[in-house]
Amino acid sequence: MSALLLIVAAYLLGSLSFAVIVSRAMGLPDPRSFGSGNPGATNVLRTGRKTAAALTLLGDALKGWLAVVLARLLAPHLGLGLGEDVVLLCALAVFIGHLYPVFFRFQGGKGVATALGVLVGIDPWLGLASLATWLVVARLFRISSLAALAAAVLAPVYAGLLEGWGRTALAVLVIALLLVYRHRSNLVKLVAGQETRIGTRK
Repeated sequence: MSALLLIVAAYLLGSLSFAVIVSRAMGLPDPRSFGSGNPGATNVLRTGRKTAAALTLLGDALKGWLAVVLARLLAPHLGLGLGEDVVLLCALAVFIGHLYPVFFRFQGGKGVATALGVLVGIDPWLGLASLATWLVVARLFRISSLAALAAAVLAPVYAGLLEGWGRTALAVLVIALLLVYRHRSNLVKLVAGQETRIGTRK
């Protein structure tokens, strides 16, 4: 029961869509109503409000990190031993909460920032390696989705190298597959050469 409560709490934390929350607080349009329709930092940036985009990015990343860290801290006190399996389930739960948030009619974002927060929570070096991949690809091509997909493909490899080819790498693989699935429309645009570049209001 304690493990289930932690997992549900992680999902509910993930369901806090900071793109929508920040946009409402700052009097901006609902990010689901313009641009790509995705409630994420990149789409919020299309409003021209860099502060709003930064707060969205920070909030979505922090909730992923917080869910993992809290699970790791609380599991021993709830009689769950080291609780690493519970930690990984909470990592998946907060990520799924972001993709399909119960508070916003299950219309969530694509999960890039939250995935990063989760990876940092699991292993800071794993998060840094994935972030570095995103930054390099984004810098070279100025396409956020391409950078996200490159980081997603390599994250399970980084996890395997850093943590071993066990449950952690498997959990990261599941997150990566979900992230790629959420970017399926971007994949079509990338193949067609029609994907929007970073900083373009469209």
